[in-house]
Amino acid sequence: MEIDLDKIYHNARTLVDRLASRGISVTGVSKATLGSPEIAGVFLQAGVRALGDSRIENIEAMRYAQVPAPMTMIRSPMLSQAERVVRHADVSLNTEIEVIRKLSLEAQKANRRHGVVLMVELGDLREGIMPDDLIDTVRETLSLPNIVFKGIGTNLACRSGVSPDSRNMALLSKLVDSIEATFGLTVDIVSGGNSANIQWVFSETDTGRINDLRMGESILLGCEPLHRTPIDGLHTDAITLIAEVIESKVKPSRPTGEIGQNAFGEKPTTTDRGHIMQTILAIGIQDIDPCGLQSPVGTEIIGASSDHLLLDSGSYGLSVGAEMMFQLNYSALVRAMTSPFVTKIVKHHRASMVQQDWTSGLPREQ
Repeated sequence: MEIDLDKIYHNARTLVDRLASRGISVTGVSKATLGSPEIAGVFLQAGVRALGDSRIENIEAMRYAQVPAPMTMIRSPMLSQAERVVRHADVSLNTEIEVIRKLSLEAQKANRRHGVVLMVELGDLREGIMPDDLIDTVRETLSLPNIVFKGIGTNLACRSGVSPDSRNMALLSKLVDSIEATFGLTVDIVSGGNSANIQWVFSETDTGRINDLRMGESILLGCEPLHRTPIDGLHTDAITLIAEVIESKVKPSRPTGEIGQNAFGEKPTTTDRGHIMQTILAIGIQDIDPCGLQSPVGTEIIGASSDHLLLDSGSYGLSVGAEMMFQLNYSALVRAMTSPFVTKIVKHHRASMVQQDWTSGLPREQ
């Protein structure tokens, strides 16, 4: 993978500036980068308010690399990791009072104060406290030692594809007003969602109490997640995947013999297109989501196994050892970033290249 920090900076800075005009700050989400300190640094240079990650291991890697930023754990902490979350994250997003009680105990032991944002269920049916239960949860959260109630948030368009709109965003603002009236306090953070909120933000004249969004995909890939359409003025090629050809032969397009299940329990169907130029690349489902790759014009992805990606390369006479470049969607990006078999090459602002050591979080000059 080639990662262009200039383009990521441009995307992040553009979104930070545009959202600032609406009174909304950006939490830069680093989970798709596996906690890369260099990409986190670019987020910070571009003006994000904080860094957010769903894995405590990534937050620890950034702390180890001395990334100077407030850190937010954006997945509800596991009880078994509460001590680590308190030690390394400044804030966590929460839905279970049992977890918040555990965070309180660990914060007392560490003589630290830990911030909590309560996530509210607004229709997507992933994580969230039901709105009718929110006041009681806030009340107990406020009573817990060493816990600081920071605000509320929601998450949409991740499980069920529910879009942020005037109705659910207005409800979130209404809940903020109710909390403030009930407890006589000011809610600091109102986290309205993720990159899927972009269309809503710029189509509304009034964004209510929303003052922060958690942005990852829009910064890294330059598109919005609801329809995967490019965002005007952003780069969509900041991150590209390059794979090497390991076989290139003319073969039939239709298999011969009795068809059973393939390696993944599927019974594939194929269309007979006669003989094709079939190219195999040294990457597979273990490393990427094949459905999330955009192959070069004139080629078509026709299949994949654990370690092989198969293309109909059309009229391209690709030789063994040649390389092909692909654009990725978020699904393919997350899997490729996680794979230890995909080398990550970072383009610096000074146009040099480094190979990222994702285990230690520290780059090695080449």
